[in-house]
Amino acid sequence: MSAASGTSHRNPVVAAREALGSASDAVRDWWAGAPKWARYLTYLVLIVLLVLAPSDAVGRIMTPDSYWPGVLFFPIGVYILLAIGLNVVVGQAGLLDLGYVAFWAIGGYTLAVLATRYGMNFWEVVVIAVVISAISGLILGAPTLRLRGDYLAIVTLGFGEIVRITAQNSEFLGGVAGIKNIPHPPSIEGVSIFGVDIFRYGIVDLRPYYYLLLALGVLVVVFVRRLEKSRVGRAWAAIREDEDAAEIMGVPTFRFKLLAFVVGASIGGLTGVVYAAEAISVLPNAFQFIVSATVLICVVLGGSGNLPGVVIGAFLIAWLPERFRGFQEWRFLVFGALLVILMAWRPEGLLPSRQRRAELKEGQGGMGSMGAEVGGPKTSAAAEVAE
Repeated sequence: MSAASGTSHRNPVVAAREALGSASDAVRDWWAGAPKWARYLTYLVLIVLLVLAPSDAVGRIMTPDSYWPGVLFFPIGVYILLAIGLNVVVGQAGLLDLGYVAFWAIGGYTLAVLATRYGMNFWEVVVIAVVISAISGLILGAPTLRLRGDYLAIVTLGFGEIVRITAQNSEFLGGVAGIKNIPHPPSIEGVSIFGVDIFRYGIVDLRPYYYLLLALGVLVVVFVRRLEKSRVGRAWAAIREDEDAAEIMGVPTFRFKLLAFVVGASIGGLTGVVYAAEAISVLPNAFQFIVSATVLICVVLGGSGNLPGVVIGAFLIAWLPERFRGFQEWRFLVFGALLVILMAWRPEGLLPSRQRRAELKEGQGGMGSMGAEVGGPKTSAAAEVAE
């Protein structure tokens, strides 16, 4: 068959995927060369849009069958913040964590215990919960990060279940009934944006909680982005691509993997505190394995290792079931079908980094060397199979 004939019979799915990849590369190249004023203007426009997002006009389009400000807070806002934290572990350091929900639970229970039984202020608990979550990540990572791939995934999965079952069977943590009557953050009267008292926290209007989560999310994004561009981020990338080679080159791999766990755990704990304050209760059944799996799907679907892609993936995963709520019992079937189509059409994610795309091309599972190698024609995995 001639080259022209081969081109004319080209698979349209492959052609569309390559066109999307070229478009995303063009946007990325433009952004890399954009002047500072263009970047800051883009950030400003984005923040203005996010501030206006809870309006009723937007809600009638996005979730006509649900309370839009509530959906914006949970699941959308919570999933985005959790996905950013898990992306540090999975996307940047290449460590498969299947128990990430544990850190979310630790943050929520920290607020519940300290606020209801010791009368501590929300903002005091935020700092304490982040520290306790970081220590939990340290405790989990120290004995387990010598493991790799599937073994590490199994251990982290067990950690997530241990935390949930411990809370479920502990009278101090409320047992199956959990802990209720968690106080709201202290309110400040008289501060409003577009008619919304953004510091007046309660159960009627959830927009102040959305703005609180938005402010914390901006701080987390800036922090994670600075880490990614630093020596720490470069070390994580080296570990993800080839841990043995990174260690030979002098990178203290264990120390940097442990740091990834600590940072990811801190973000998960912070999210848990805000969630518990809005929900005014925490229950063990809210922190099941399915949450860890869903957040991992957000990271993979959006583009593991690429922060904007992860945010987009988390938004879609959280928003689509609410958008199709009118389908009643069929909405999860539609949601699942869309996920299958998206991952078949775009296995590297909707907005992957170039690094991850190169890893997929080399035959790795898309998240570095995590025991998920796919045997391509030029990979060592294929050579082992051939032998």
